[in-house]
Amino acid sequence: MRVVILFGSEMGTAESAADSIADELAAHDVSVYDMTDFDPDDLDVRDVHLIVCSTYGDGDLPTGAEPFFDALDTRRPDLTGLCFAVFGLGDSVYGDTFNRGGELAAEKLTGLGATQFGTHGRHDASTGVRAKEMAREWAAALPITEGMLSPALISS
Repeated sequence: MRVVILFGSEMGTAESAADSIADELAAHDVSVYDMTDFDPDDLDVRDVHLIVCSTYGDGDLPTGAEPFFDALDTRRPDLTGLCFAVFGLGDSVYGDTFNRGGELAAEKLTGLGATQFGTHGRHDASTGVRAKEMAREWAAALPITEGMLSPALISS
């Protein structure tokens, strides 16, 4: 099964977390892309997509993720059948905007018909837990199986 990991990062932490996720899921055919370098037209419903996204500024998407999501907003593709999971990064000292980048990513994808699966991971930089370690544990718990993309499972 092909797993596509897309990361949006401002300081590189999301990229490091994405690499840890790729290491954890090495039994699959894994590809890691910076969202800056990934065209939304390349989203494929036959692949599992993992979004690793930091939060920037006042609860915004990181600069590197903006072109990807702007293109989705402009093109408005039908993403019905696309399965994705999100690992967000943030800092709880920012209160209401904590981990908002990952939430925005999930909202934009589900708004186009994609289906989110698994637990929405939320790393908190104010804890002593390293993002890449939490990301690896999150990935290990994801229910990624060969049959998960069947239409019957997606709609349930």
